[in-house]
Amino acid sequence: MQYPVKLEVKPDVKAFFDEATNTISYVVKDPTSSACAIIDSVMDFDQASGRIAYEHADQIAYYVQSQGLKVEWIIETHVHADHLSAAPYLQERLGGKIGIGADIKIVQETFGKVFNEGTEFERDGSQFDALFEDGDTYQVGGLQAFVMHTPGHTPACTVHVFGNAAFVGDTIFMPDAGSARADFPGGDAGTLYDSIQRILSLPDEMRLFMCHDYGPNGREILWESTVADQKAHNIHVGGGKTKEDFVKFRTERDATLAVPQLILPSLQVNMRAGEMPTDKDGRPMLKLPVNGL
Repeated sequence: MQYPVKLEVKPDVKAFFDEATNTISYVVKDPTSSACAIIDSVMDFDQASGRIAYEHADQIAYYVQSQGLKVEWIIETHVHADHLSAAPYLQERLGGKIGIGADIKIVQETFGKVFNEGTEFERDGSQFDALFEDGDTYQVGGLQAFVMHTPGHTPACTVHVFGNAAFVGDTIFMPDAGSARADFPGGDAGTLYDSIQRILSLPDEMRLFMCHDYGPNGREILWESTVADQKAHNIHVGGGKTKEDFVKFRTERDATLAVPQLILPSLQVNMRAGEMPTDKDGRPMLKLPVNGL
């Protein structure tokens, strides 16, 4: 598919790093207006106590308000397994529509069974304001964004491109960190390779913004790369590495990885567009399925 790349358009990008989850959230501003989008927000969650807070989200809200920005979209690049989304909190404070890839329905079906959610849990993506298909476009003021469906890490992964800036979620990491795991339910290493190649088919000068960075080998935390940089130096897919080699490496590597610490609360919340599940009395309540994953 041909995407409407407009490299001459240079959105303003403000990054917010969450040290607890190594997540980078972004505010993307239309350079010609006060309109903006928020991408991959984080709700603070203390697993030991079960308490939630919004310190990270409040930093984003303060920035938006202090700059006089208007939030038009709150984007989730996928259903994250390592942090809880603050989308509803930010929507209530700042406005905007919450959007995610249309294959959220596959994720909801899969994990609706894992968490025994019952018939009251809708598996049609209706918790979100918009479900994006591959090639869909939307506006942030005068700034047009387009969506690339990039499954492999999860079925609903998407990349969102605004002018010369692409927000890649967990599909690809900084060149010295490589790529995301592909062993979650609905993930697939071969599909992930193909999705990464689609990202690398964008123009070489396209800026790529990561959702996570862990500072490999003790380096400082980074979150911005380019397509050219990734093609030349990415340790998992760069330098012409083949799909066969990638699948072999990714499969063997994933077998050694621990389950993400926050996967169980994250999935329950994020497949609901950031809303907490409740018990029969309406109290916020998370489940802990035994041997469910």
